[in-house]
Amino acid sequence: MDIKIGVTYSPREVSLDLDDSTDVAALKAEIDQVLTTEGAVLWVTDDKGRQVGVPGEKIAYVELGTADAQKPIGFGG
Repeated sequence: MDIKIGVTYSPREVSLDLDDSTDVAALKAEIDQVLTTEGAVLWVTDDKGRQVGVPGEKIAYVELGTADAQKPIGFGG
């Protein structure tokens, strides 16, 4: 599963590939909690074990997707 996190005042988004066994409902609940709790940090571990933390007040948006979706190749669109 892919996750993209938009960060305020940053031109690039945080993009991670998560393990296929990731519990989507639990991840959504954690994101909701971080967005509503002052000073909270969203910690996400990717499929290679890398941990990334994003402060909740800096999160502009979160996009969840499946790794099975076809990704565009080249300049076609």
